[in-house]
Amino acid sequence: MMISTSPLVRLKAALLLLIMLVAALPVQAQDVEHPETLIRDSIESLMSQIEGRRDYFAQHPDELGAVVEDNLAGVADFRYIGASVMGRYFGNATPQQRSRFVETFRQTLIDTYAKGLVTFDYREIRVPQAQQASRYDDQASVSMEVVGVDGTIYPVSYTLRLDDDRWKVVNVIVNGINLGLTFRNQFDQAMRAQNRDYDAVIDGWAPELDVEHLEEGE
Repeated sequence: MMISTSPLVRLKAALLLLIMLVAALPVQAQDVEHPETLIRDSIESLMSQIEGRRDYFAQHPDELGAVVEDNLAGVADFRYIGASVMGRYFGNATPQQRSRFVETFRQTLIDTYAKGLVTFDYREIRVPQAQQASRYDDQASVSMEVVGVDGTIYPVSYTLRLDDDRWKVVNVIVNGINLGLTFRNQFDQAMRAQNRDYDAVIDGWAPELDVEHLEEGE
């Protein structure tokens, strides 16, 4: 039986799921001219593993975490994302601190997305055929829409970069809110609060989304 959740909690799970959906992108960029095809395929691939088994995965979070981790492997460019989130602090961090933050960031997202996958209920997920053309050959933006059970449409935009003939996700914009920028601001605030103690910030890293802000959009 599914656990009852409040609208805001369900929305939070929804937004987390939106980020996670792209994690099932094929490792090989089979169609570099049309990355939206990869996004569309990723949705079908991931949800085929989740649908009909949500109750099971809710009781076996470790197994779901393994599914999530497998789907993320080699797809999301966590080193690129980690450097972006650290922002101006990246340059002064030691190589060990950079690597440790990337791993902490990755594991935090895996754990959070896994929880979101078993709590969000939606009516439809769609990737429009018409996509905005990219200005650069090695960059792409793919739009997606998630329709909630109440009919609310949540627009999502994925930013991908082509690296070694593979498309990798480097950012997500949900309902007009730039999540990469949100996490970067949170890292900056944590560094200020901890008097620029990198190790303390990394040890206590727990990214949060302002649910009401995301619900309202920009």
